Amino acid sequence: MTADHEAPGVPGTDRAAREVPAQAGSPEDVRAPGVLKQILGRDQDDDDRPLPDLPPLPDDPTWRIEHLPMITAIGVALTLCAGSAAFLLAGVTAGLGVAAGVFIVAIGFSLSTLAIAWADAVRPALVMPVGLAVYVIKYALIVLILFSAGGSGWPGARAMAYGIAIGAVSMTAVQVWWVTRMANRRLSGAP
Repeated sequence: MTADHEAPGVPGTDRAAREVPAQAGSPEDVRAPGVLKQILGRDQDDDDRPLPDLPPLPDDPTWRIEHLPMITAIGVALTLCAGSAAFLLAGVTAGLGVAAGVFIVAIGFSLSTLAIAWADAVRPALVMPVGLAVYVIKYALIVLILFSAGGSGWPGARAMAYGIAIGAVSMTAVQVWWVTRMANRRLSGAP
């Protein structure tokens, strides 16, 4: 078979397919947009498509982080109380370990709230992926911190693990309390 002939059913064997593409910017340069540009929504520079109808933003956008000051204050108070109790019961190392564990969880809850509120403000469809990504990163960091503390031989590592457990249960309970309080308030029609 010569190069001038085309093999039926075999792509890329005809002469036109082997020719050099046209210069960029010429009328013959009509390329399909790349997959990445399509995914990112940058497939067309002059996009005349109308924007989708999005739901209106709430009158008060601070509702997304309305509970953040309370969550943060409870996290700090719980850090101080749990650290003090562990200090009185088991000494300085245990106190520091428990306080560090509870503080890690309190920071994690606050950062999760901020990330999810940001995603909801930017585009509500981002709440699930951003929330899951934040949780995966947060728990991976907690595991890394626990393995590092345990591997270093620090005597407060076990107390830190207890502090993380205490913080997770307590902060989750506070979050559940807040959500039920807000739900009851909205169902009763109170502001």
